[in-house]
Amino acid sequence: MHELFLKVFVYLSNKKLKQNINQFLSVMKLSLLRMLPLFILMSCASQRGMETETIVIRTSPENAVRELEIEFQKGKAFNHPSFAVWTEDLEGNYIETLYVTGYVAKGRFGFSEVEPGKWKNEPGDARRPATLPHWAHKRNIQAPDGLFIPSPETEVPDAITSATPRSNFRLETATSYSEGKKFRVLLEINQAWDANEFWTNNKFEGDINYFGSLQPALVYAVTADPTDSETEYHLNPIGHSHPTGANGVLFTDLTTLTTAKEIAHKIIVRLK
Repeated sequence: MHELFLKVFVYLSNKKLKQNINQFLSVMKLSLLRMLPLFILMSCASQRGMETETIVIRTSPENAVRELEIEFQKGKAFNHPSFAVWTEDLEGNYIETLYVTGYVAKGRFGFSEVEPGKWKNEPGDARRPATLPHWAHKRNIQAPDGLFIPSPETEVPDAITSATPRSNFRLETATSYSEGKKFRVLLEINQAWDANEFWTNNKFEGDINYFGSLQPALVYAVTADPTDSETEYHLNPIGHSHPTGANGVLFTDLTTLTTAKEIAHKIIVRLK
């Protein structure tokens, strides 16, 4: 009798325990379902925070005498573009490069070139003259292959380059221009494989330099006056570069560009 009573007690205890466990799991499941939207909202907010975070980049051009700051706010078409920032006098003579993104600066890209027109999905050397041709020809340093876009032999110094910013950024730099006269600040920007209805894959059929860019690089500029009380200037688009990078000519007709004009939302220069 004692053994029978003990078995019944154990059976009832286990049954009650299972009921309690099942009830606990049901409550937890319901709680997690109720909290799921909150987790999703928190995740989205965190992601938006990362996307809108402003990255600070500092460069040190040679013989710099006047500090300046460039604020870049990305547009809705921003997707890891390449760009360069430089200065000129009012006659269009190149003064110096203030900043250029790392891939262009070193001639090594995220997708390396196996042979002309063929890439592999790993970093390595690549020749892409259509990336930033206006800046490259202004810089006027020719690589051994005859192109003006930097190569490992003609790379840009580390002091004025960095990894490509993934979002908004603020460039803290300086210019060597010390004549107390007006000068221009320019920015050229380009996004790989950025096609539209006009700049299609077959527009320059067989031209591998064009195919890596499609919509050509867009150039922004503003004139700054170091003697003026005004210290903040907004850059505006003034033209696009040659679509294959064949030369450094600036083309002022921007009517065929679409998403290329949406890579940047706002670019501001501040003299310090």
